[in-house]
Amino acid sequence: MLRTVLAACTLFTCAAAADDPIAAAVHTGQFKKITSVAVARAGKIVYETYFDGDAATLRNTRSATKTITGMLAGIAADQGKLTADSPAMEFFGGRKMKNRDPRKDQITVRDLLTMSSALDCDDNDDKSPGNENGMYPNRDWIQFALDLPVRRSNTWSYCTAGVTMLAGVLERATGMAVPDFAQRNLFEPLGIASAKWAYSPAGVAMTGGGLELTTRDYVKLAQLYLDGGRANGRRIVSGNWVATSIRPQKRIDDHTQYGYLWWIQEFSSAGKPWPAYYMTGNGGNKIIVFPRSNLIVVITSENYNTRGMHQMSERLLTEYILPQYVH
Repeated sequence: MLRTVLAACTLFTCAAAADDPIAAAVHTGQFKKITSVAVARAGKIVYETYFDGDAATLRNTRSATKTITGMLAGIAADQGKLTADSPAMEFFGGRKMKNRDPRKDQITVRDLLTMSSALDCDDNDDKSPGNENGMYPNRDWIQFALDLPVRRSNTWSYCTAGVTMLAGVLERATGMAVPDFAQRNLFEPLGIASAKWAYSPAGVAMTGGGLELTTRDYVKLAQLYLDGGRANGRRIVSGNWVATSIRPQKRIDDHTQYGYLWWIQEFSSAGKPWPAYYMTGNGGNKIIVFPRSNLIVVITSENYNTRGMHQMSERLLTEYILPQYVH
């Protein structure tokens, strides 16, 4: 259970600014557009500073939403509504789609969770048919994904459109709109009161990005997985789903692997490696779990579409945050 120590905090910070190297580094301009930093150890927030807004401010962490979508898929699986091996196209019966191909029918929920479906979709390739910039001008983003051609092999590639498809999977599987399912089964049990979803022009919640929550809410979501899927004395997500989600499923490069919409890698600080799994999103947003240290770090940032945005947040993490809090 997450415990926030309010007695030690003002509204804007839990640290004494005079001897706070993290806040000083941000205030002196070394790290630009950082909006908040929070650190929790053993379920208790031990550091919390806001550089824009306060604890009630909703933060748009962009693609960190994807990881939360994976949590919702796990809850739906626990309820018997789907499995990781469920063919994704079975949830779109009656929909017409372009580029029909038998390989589309073989795409599973797991393929979408691990970004390794047969869809020709790569956000890091401007020429990819499934690049997310080609999705947004359309009214129906799920239809955009369904219409994509297939590629030769199911290799890993970053694909927002594929995760957007999971909105349709979840709605068909649960019989509920994604925000309603999330509120009842994930947010309310965690004590998350305010959630602002982004929507496609067709009115479907965007499961690939744009969800806004408070910094403390992101700590709660990370703590849920650090605690094996339990919170406030109850089971929210099965332990098996949690373990599978944060276990490497696909290798991205020599340093980074991918689970069920979780990133997995080591961060080096003071010459030591610190294994972690994390959510991340455009702007340099990071919600990072260090299981060996029972530690969670949340960095929210608005360096959207800026070169070096993730490297900036990671430098704040490895040079200023981890030296103070890892053991």
